[in-house]
Amino acid sequence: MKKAVRGLLIGVFWIAVWAGVSAAVGLKLLLPGPGDTVRALFALARTGSFWLTTLQTLLRVAAGYGLGVLTGLLLGSACARLAWLDALLSPVRTVIKATPVSSFIILVLLWISRTRVPVFIAFLMVTPIVWTGVQEALNAVDRDLKEMTEMYRFTAGKRLRYLYLPSIRPALTAACTTGLGFAWKSGIAAEVIARPEMAVGTRLYNAQIYLERADLFAWTLTVILLSMGLEALLKRLARRKGAAA
Repeated sequence: MKKAVRGLLIGVFWIAVWAGVSAAVGLKLLLPGPGDTVRALFALARTGSFWLTTLQTLLRVAAGYGLGVLTGLLLGSACARLAWLDALLSPVRTVIKATPVSSFIILVLLWISRTRVPVFIAFLMVTPIVWTGVQEALNAVDRDLKEMTEMYRFTAGKRLRYLYLPSIRPALTAACTTGLGFAWKSGIAAEVIARPEMAVGTRLYNAQIYLERADLFAWTLTVILLSMGLEALLKRLARRKGAAA
């Protein structure tokens, strides 16, 4: 309860700051206030296109995120086991991490359809994060525990369940949580540049072009709330899985 009250008070404080700055600017075209933004959000939420657009963006990001987590798990496990594969693929991971997202988006636009660009970009941002987390966690597994499982002749399934999964779970949870934020932000950025049909990023771009500042802030608020909700959901699922294990 104390944590909830504190969070509420902090939220109220920053909303008040936002309202104060907006009033000081005195021009809604430059900085709409919280009231204008909320009214615009409610107006958007009364339309079916708002929910369909949001759903389409969620599905694109979720697809890229899921593929990225799966690929990162496979690559992290393989590179932790095979040193030559790690040496071969580590430059690829370094290039992905070092290259700006916008460069990837522009390049990918040459090869695949606009609708698939956000999926690929989300996948590309998540993969190295999960890959690195899993590989480092597997490399840090206690050798004595490994030898013990060999001595007692654990099956591959038992080693996975009792040794490797508990060892990588904290790192995997952290990587998945971080990756979700990157997938969401990079996916929206890809939509802004690629501008596929029925996309939150496209709506953000159009609101900026047509000087619909209240709508721009409303869509931005939607992105923030969805990001916070998805992250909270993921953390809750991770806690449940950890408790069940």
